[in-house]
Amino acid sequence: MAAAQRIVIENCSIATVDANDTEYATGHIVIADNRIESLGAGKAPEGLENVVRRIDATGHLVTPGLINTHHHFYQWITRGLATDHNLFNWLVALYPTWARIDERMAHSAAQGSLAMMARGGVTTAMDHHYVYPQGSGDLSGAIIGAARDMGVRFTLARGSMDRSEKDGGLPPDFAVETLEGALAATEETVKQYHDASFDAMTQVAVAPCSPFSVSTELMRDGAELARRLGVRLHTHGSETVEEEKFCHELFGMGPTDYFESTGWLGEDVWMAHCVHMNDSDIAAFARTRTGVAHCPSSNARLAAGIARVPDMLRAGVPVGLGVDGTASNESGELHTELRNALLINRLGAHKEAALNARQALRLGTYGGAQVLGRAAEIGSLEPGKLADLVLWKLDTLAHASIADPVTALVFGAAAPVTASFVNGRQIVADGRLLTADEDAIARSTRDEAQRLARIAAQA
Repeated sequence: MAAAQRIVIENCSIATVDANDTEYATGHIVIADNRIESLGAGKAPEGLENVVRRIDATGHLVTPGLINTHHHFYQWITRGLATDHNLFNWLVALYPTWARIDERMAHSAAQGSLAMMARGGVTTAMDHHYVYPQGSGDLSGAIIGAARDMGVRFTLARGSMDRSEKDGGLPPDFAVETLEGALAATEETVKQYHDASFDAMTQVAVAPCSPFSVSTELMRDGAELARRLGVRLHTHGSETVEEEKFCHELFGMGPTDYFESTGWLGEDVWMAHCVHMNDSDIAAFARTRTGVAHCPSSNARLAAGIARVPDMLRAGVPVGLGVDGTASNESGELHTELRNALLINRLGAHKEAALNARQALRLGTYGGAQVLGRAAEIGSLEPGKLADLVLWKLDTLAHASIADPVTALVFGAAAPVTASFVNGRQIVADGRLLTADEDAIARSTRDEAQRLARIAAQA
């Protein structure tokens, strides 16, 4: 076998986000192929063989790559619409447009979503795609292809809907699948694309959209399918008070009890949002190790409320961060979610004790790895883990007067990304993508947004 090629990063501050929150004021990291070989204080060991590159990271903080746990890539081409709506009115306003997406639009929107996240420090992304209009082409393949080309580690949460307008749901009838069709297509996607290996770049989860857009049969059968195939489960949960009312009226119980009745609580499950959770809901999530994707900017944009993240963490619920779809978080990147998670949760009951900078960083890194079921592989900087890491430049005007680098990263302005590595491969240099043409993506997403708007207007 060929000897491992090494990259040595030195003279940087390091926040490992390991179990002990180990940090080094000045340290080094050695990458060997796609793994972290060693790290520690001071200079790298002498005599390392096959060092192909040395990086002087003076003035930088190195952290694990950010991990996004909830998104809807297709919404990149419907940003800036319905800006003064709550969730249900926003969905009613936008579903007629979303129902017209096709394969070319999905690919372009995925490129835009991925590019914005990657250049801002995301190394693992996910997409909850659930809109599969009839005759729209291979949407899952288009999204997965965009992530593969970008070089980002990726989970496709293969979504589905089978409750349309004729059944009392929100999507147009032609924009949903049948129960049987959704299950068959989801199974095929898992079999074609899911990689269960330690260093997998692509994984697939089973992800019916939400209690109010899918049937109970699809929820229950989807959970059974995921467990038969050995993959994770994802959906929206407890996002708004309207959802709580809907569940009580239709099912005679709240969302958490409904999820439990359909097999949707467990350590292989994570839910998006979970804003309206009472003490018993949080206890149920903690008991079953059900994860949460916290999306603070989207929750604020849609006036959904403030999730009880401090209470979830104290109870032992795994919590990660999510951008959410860019039609409800137009910035489309995850770094601001570190800051917004901290600030918005301080508006809640715990006030200044809600979250601190290191807890926020943990949400965006190790917490996300837990939620995606990959905490053994990514989410912290430790020997043997995959080399997914980011060099944040903190010696410029924006941050240089803040002594603590983690505080600078979380409380300060969005920090420039000097380098981002995924699986040991550099994908960002000095804030620009190395794996894609950002200007070409900008043109493509503008053109596809305009094309979608024309099609929706004609319809």
